[in-house]
Amino acid sequence: MERLRQDDPARIGEFVTLARLDADGSRGVPERRYLARSADGGHTVLACLPPPGVDPARWAAEAQQAARLTQPGFWPIGRLGGTPAFPWYSSPYRPALPLPAVLAAHGGPLPEALVRTLGGTLAEALASAHVLGIVHGGVCPAGVLLTACGPLLGCFGATRANPVAGASPTPATGLETGCLAPELAAGGPADRAGDVYALGAVLAYAATGHTVPERQEIPDGLRDLVTACRSRDPEGRPEPARVLAELLPGAAYGALTGSTEPVSLPGRVVEALSRQSAEVLATALPTQGR
Repeated sequence: MERLRQDDPARIGEFVTLARLDADGSRGVPERRYLARSADGGHTVLACLPPPGVDPARWAAEAQQAARLTQPGFWPIGRLGGTPAFPWYSSPYRPALPLPAVLAAHGGPLPEALVRTLGGTLAEALASAHVLGIVHGGVCPAGVLLTACGPLLGCFGATRANPVAGASPTPATGLETGCLAPELAAGGPADRAGDVYALGAVLAYAATGHTVPERQEIPDGLRDLVTACRSRDPEGRPEPARVLAELLPGAAYGALTGSTEPVSLPGRVVEALSRQSAEVLATALPTQGR
């Protein structure tokens, strides 16, 4: 939990904002995310808004598409609300840390075994979406929300809601440049190969702390796979199902994203999740004078 700033909204729909999910100065967060509670205190949610400078209609359209997703492995959207100029969506709260906060809590890159579990789960989620012709278009470290039962993909459609202007290699505000495939940076549409490139960047980030590390920084067991995912040639990138098989040989397809069992996490990460949950429970609604 991060303290609210003066420019943060006091309310989002019928919810009173309590705190920000992302730390000040967090890079590559393609939406504003808040912990919020209903005025009667009965419901706590994660409420999200478009970031400054983004067309709210584009962002709202992606939120509507994400709300239709029923595949496991994606952060669920519970409600859509707001106006064309101020759209928002909310999801029932569960303790969750964005991947950058996970690395911060752990004190650096994650153990390879955990990187494999995270990457395999994300690959399985993408595979289930791609089979149905759904492109996520927002895979990035900030879009990975780690819960006690594993990671969930949020920030659906970020590369579509934050379009890259022309052929400029610098994307719009909020996008993590290291997760943007070269063909997308050149102005091409988001597609399945772009999702795989971004997945490779997330694997690299989890293992090294950087989305664009030097090859030798990547652990030996992950180096070839990450390099393949981040190939400049879209045709040279593996399908998500192959990424899953490489990361977790023998894993039963469908068993990861649908799991309700806790995954093995480092002690400091468990502590951070527990601390967030306790702070949310203990946070009182602001007084009307706020």
